[in-house]
Amino acid sequence: MDVNDHLGLDPLPIVVKRPVVRTAPLVFASPHSGRSYPAGFLAQSRLDQHALRRSEDSFIEEIFGAAPGLGMPLLAANFPRAYCDVNREAWELDPAMFEDPLPSWVNTTSPRVTAGLGTIPRVVAAGQSIYGHRLPFSLAEARIRDCWQPYHAALSQLITTTMAEFGYCLLVDCHSMPAGPAAGRQDAPEVVLGDVHGTACASRVTRIFEEGFRAAGYRVGRNDPYAGGYTTRHYGRPREGLHAIQIEIARGLYMNEARIEPHAGLVKLSADIETLMARLAVEDWSWLGR
Repeated sequence: MDVNDHLGLDPLPIVVKRPVVRTAPLVFASPHSGRSYPAGFLAQSRLDQHALRRSEDSFIEEIFGAAPGLGMPLLAANFPRAYCDVNREAWELDPAMFEDPLPSWVNTTSPRVTAGLGTIPRVVAAGQSIYGHRLPFSLAEARIRDCWQPYHAALSQLITTTMAEFGYCLLVDCHSMPAGPAAGRQDAPEVVLGDVHGTACASRVTRIFEEGFRAAGYRVGRNDPYAGGYTTRHYGRPREGLHAIQIEIARGLYMNEARIEPHAGLVKLSADIETLMARLAVEDWSWLGR
């Protein structure tokens, strides 16, 4: 069966936008901005689609959409995070969600699983339970096979080709963050850069991004409260010339969080991000491989 028919997704689960000519060793990824909701998933959920969308990093693939035109590829998931979260290990699952016992090799004890935010999430970002019943393990197997694996296969392929062409690679994992306890404070960060406390990329990488966002007028924090998820931690191996950094952007800058609708700030933010990416495209990154 075609994966598109199986998932009820239109378009296909992932999209890879490649530049005509590569200019820089950067790969951009948006794992949580997907908003194609399979009808079967909506029927299984006790929540309506608007409630499920609270887990999205809405419009992030649009905000970073200039990357291919500047010579850098962009990978985005079309399926929603509430359906399958690719910024987790392949098998981080909550045993309380499933009808059948889980295999011994499944990670059932990670902090993400405990919080209800495993590979197949139990709750949306607002803490509401997605399901009112237990699920068959075969459902998790299908989503991981049809969503998680194609996403990471595509990401690995982009990294491999970048390493082959340049000898090094910088993965930029793009996210948004909801309003938190510090929202409204004049010192609250509008952008948080996660480099897993200096282990996922060279400190110079984080500094370049920090300086770029600050030059555009944004308040920038590091690693608090987002140090980096599975993607940053798994792929970030700077000693091998493979660097990874996570970017979290405050949703209030560009959207109405309650209505999940963009506002006028989206145009400004997208333009600022494009300006930053244009600078990154001409940066001398040769030191990444040293």
